[in-house]
Amino acid sequence: MGQPVRPLSVSVDIAAPPEAVWRVVADVRRTGEWSPECRKVVARGQVGLGSRFVGVNRRGVVVWPTNAKVVRFEPNRVLAYRIAENGSTWTYALEPITGGTRLTETRTAEAGLSRFASIFTGALLGGNDGHSDELEAGMTQSLATIKKVVEAGPAAPGDARPGHAGTW
Repeated sequence: MGQPVRPLSVSVDIAAPPEAVWRVVADVRRTGEWSPECRKVVARGQVGLGSRFVGVNRRGVVVWPTNAKVVRFEPNRVLAYRIAENGSTWTYALEPITGGTRLTETRTAEAGLSRFASIFTGALLGGNDGHSDELEAGMTQSLATIKKVVEAGPAAPGDARPGHAGTW
């Protein structure tokens, strides 16, 4: 069993149907558009259950990769991936509500952080509690940005937003 970390969970209500929210959230390559820590995701092909991708994270001058595997993939409902390096699972759950969708992002680590992750977090990220506080604030920021992106609607062809392909 690794070092315990508290589970994190943040929700936002979005004035759009689950299908519109899903189109944005399930495109993991766009994560760098809204995450303050994960700056880029590299994934091959269509993302689905069992898919693997690499995240490139940055905090100040510290840059590190993570290897993720999709462990739950239910279109328009749930996307979850497990990070190999630290044992955490990140989940996006979509719930239909009156007038739109409630999007909830969670981070859990049932077995606790691995020894390597605990040392890395302690030495370079200010410790597990401080980093968890930062992650929770980042989740709030991420969901607010996702809300803005989804509620703005599909982009027109040739949209110049960074990282945006012009259509969803």
